[in-house]
Amino acid sequence: MKQKTVAILGTLDTKGEEFAYLRRRIESSGVGTIVIDSGVLGTPAFAADVSRDEVARAGGHAIEELVSARDRGKSIAVMAEGAAAVVRRLFGEGKIEGLISLGGTAGTSIAALAMQTLPSGFPKVIVSTVASGNTRPYVGTKDIVMLHSIVDIAGLNRLSRRILANAAAAISGMVVQDEIENGEGRPLVGATMFGVTTPCVTAARQILEQRGFEVLVFHATGTGGQALEELVDDDYFAGVLDITTTELADELAGGVLSAGPHRLEAAARNGVPQVVCPGAIDMVNFGPLDSVPERYKHRKLYVHNPNVTLMRTTPEECAALGRITAEKLNLSRGSVHVLIPLRGFSAIDSPGQPFYWPEADRSYLEALKNRLASKIQLIEIDAHINDEIFAREAANTLLEAIKKTESHRLERTPEARRAFR
Repeated sequence: MKQKTVAILGTLDTKGEEFAYLRRRIESSGVGTIVIDSGVLGTPAFAADVSRDEVARAGGHAIEELVSARDRGKSIAVMAEGAAAVVRRLFGEGKIEGLISLGGTAGTSIAALAMQTLPSGFPKVIVSTVASGNTRPYVGTKDIVMLHSIVDIAGLNRLSRRILANAAAAISGMVVQDEIENGEGRPLVGATMFGVTTPCVTAARQILEQRGFEVLVFHATGTGGQALEELVDDDYFAGVLDITTTELADELAGGVLSAGPHRLEAAARNGVPQVVCPGAIDMVNFGPLDSVPERYKHRKLYVHNPNVTLMRTTPEECAALGRITAEKLNLSRGSVHVLIPLRGFSAIDSPGQPFYWPEADRSYLEALKNRLASKIQLIEIDAHINDEIFAREAANTLLEAIKKTESHRLERTPEARRAFR
């Protein structure tokens, strides 16, 4: 059996002692290593398997150029690009089964860029001084494990040794674990969910799974929506069950869970069958109550938990969201159905709940109707979004749309053909 190998990426001039210790711990578990040096100015503490010269060249520059320029920002950018290229090559050649790094902001930035080029499921670990803060810029949409170093990465001590040993054990365990069932053969459906739309998505998912599909559910927290859009572009899905389009509201009003300006575009652009619902567009997300912007202090706010405060969208904002949704869906090249739950868009948008505001919901629907192209079917259902009847209608509508589309993925997948018998 081929020995599993982990790539170790980092600056051997400034953190050589720590990387040498990390290498020893990984190799002591029977896992091989390939060390990639991303340092620039100082002398490497030990010889790397991939030198900093090679990394710099992969980033488009000579290492001598970076040393003479002494431009830290440029050096980080070049070495990050180079490290990403080296890692992609090693992965493509089948030479590595995992990637680990450690560092401060610079080292973390270099490692994160490299890790973001690797596929989801490929083991990735960073020990970082910034892992307790906002990790979104580093993690992006990938499954990067960030372990807080607690102390600065500046030499070895009783605490840093333990943390680095834990990281080594983690990456080693990831790469040597037994092969897992990957469900290959079942066609995939992407779905979006929030806590306040969970009953709907859960019921719809069960119906789809009973019909032979595997459902990947994305938490609509900004990065969740971005990940869905990326995977749609990568041709992963036979269909999309976009129950929870709440990220559009955060993008509109400046909430903290925006998925960016291109949410709800990938399925339309790629002709992937989709069912779209206004799940949780009744809310915009902020952090703790005292983090809500001053301009919104007078608005209807709901403390979901100590770290999350929700703001109810107004009729004007809902109308804007209806127009935005229509404009994006009108560009669709494939089958699109929009399902509207007339009795509320989330668990807290129903009679007696804090965000129940029928006038606001109607504003969304009216604006949507006025802008939606005639080729797109709009289905109004006299139910709440979390009612079983709505979930059943959403799942069955998507199943029928996928069946009619007869995508090339389904045509060559026996499991999918059986799903429609």
